[in-house]
Amino acid sequence: MYYIGYDIGSSSVKVALVEAATGKKVIVLNEPQNEMEILSLQSDWAEQDPEMWWQYICTATKRAIKEANVDASKIQGIGISYQMHGLVIVDKDGKSLRNSIIWCDSRAVEIGNKAYAEIGADKCAGHLLNSPGNFTASKLKWVKENEPEVYNKIAKYMLPGDYIALKLTGEVTTTKNGLSEGMLWDYKENKVADWLLDYYEIDKSLTPNIVENFTNQGLVTEKGSQESGLPVGIPIVYRAGDQPNNALSLNVLRPGEVAATGGTSGVFYAVTETNSGNSTRVNNFVHVNYSESNPRVGKLLNINGAGIQYRWMRNNTGNESYEEMNEKASQVNVGSQGLVVIPFGNGAERMFNNKNIGSHILNLNFNIHSNAHLYRASLEAIAFSFVYGMECLKDDNAKINVIRAGNDNLFRSEIFSNTVATLIGHEIEIYNTTGAVGAARAVGLTDGDFEKFGSGITTNDHVMTFLPLKNKDEYEKAYQNWKKELELIVTNK
Repeated sequence: MYYIGYDIGSSSVKVALVEAATGKKVIVLNEPQNEMEILSLQSDWAEQDPEMWWQYICTATKRAIKEANVDASKIQGIGISYQMHGLVIVDKDGKSLRNSIIWCDSRAVEIGNKAYAEIGADKCAGHLLNSPGNFTASKLKWVKENEPEVYNKIAKYMLPGDYIALKLTGEVTTTKNGLSEGMLWDYKENKVADWLLDYYEIDKSLTPNIVENFTNQGLVTEKGSQESGLPVGIPIVYRAGDQPNNALSLNVLRPGEVAATGGTSGVFYAVTETNSGNSTRVNNFVHVNYSESNPRVGKLLNINGAGIQYRWMRNNTGNESYEEMNEKASQVNVGSQGLVVIPFGNGAERMFNNKNIGSHILNLNFNIHSNAHLYRASLEAIAFSFVYGMECLKDDNAKINVIRAGNDNLFRSEIFSNTVATLIGHEIEIYNTTGAVGAARAVGLTDGDFEKFGSGITTNDHVMTFLPLKNKDEYEKAYQNWKKELELIVTNK
């Protein structure tokens, strides 16, 4: 018997089959082979056709079943992970009315800022744990203001994962964690934030019915089966945004546990049991195992400029492999002989209150610095940005006991992982897993046995653990030097 999991990203759709009994990976693949198109009709806009996601889901599902040579009738349940904060709107027949306005679209920033100013920081922090910001609710308000003929046809709004669930089951539903991603969940009242919809003059009836995670969220219809290749009648059991799902995939479910992602951008996602937030630099979301009696909130700290800095360095200094770059960097001492790189060249950074800091190379000495120093300084810069982000999380009442990370590019680097572990003072456990695998395994959590779920991840996926180095003085000196240069730039922006 098997479970199937999907991860609907903005670049591709990933699918994973796992054994139901053990959680062992059977196959993981993605569609398309190149990247999905993102439409940008104006500067800072980003849209995708939700039907495109569905077509790739269907193609990837059939490929996975065929290439793994499994009997499709043995698939027992479905888990869905998806790109957070996107807006999908459908008519009364469940047909998408326009392209999805996805997570990296900035058109609703001013709408959210105005709402925060007029509603007030106390109300937003106390009930939403966030500013309305550039999230799903604000994007829906943008549609109402700018496309009234489209808005008037809306039967329901939803998140990207909800749309895939609709295509499979024919039912329009959402989750608490999904609504929290859209700034539509009131933590204090434990219900939909209808007062924000009222403020935006949005019809409250457009909110879908809420289903709970790790329960039957709807069954695959005959039509959904014919298009996807999945069996008729199997349930969707789980759905979550990609960062909460990444945390679940890494067995980050309890207060004090932190999931770290080190790809193009970087993320810390810390689980806490407090419904509180005091910083606009950190986002708070309902975690996948949240309940009113046992609140679990994920504090998300995003770093836009992370691995993209190292990739830029590779592409523009000889195009060496990452392994070759890491080897060269390892020959340079901690601190890169005074060379400092500021890695924030990938747009505005929320942890600097949406300032665009840019990337900088400082103190370059033509007589002593080589490309090896640039490589080391870049890795250290990204590591230092993670340490700085961890300070922001702790300022927002996050407790840190252990950090778990996927075996992605940055965490493969000993320089990067040793620097982060040493300065933060916590071990970093590395796991070889993916969001699609985590979503598939989550189907088995209908029994509520999170301990068994976590031990399965440890058994199947643990790769290594980086421990803080005992002598941290040179790391601390290099970090303070970097931080001093950073704060000079931030002050002058």
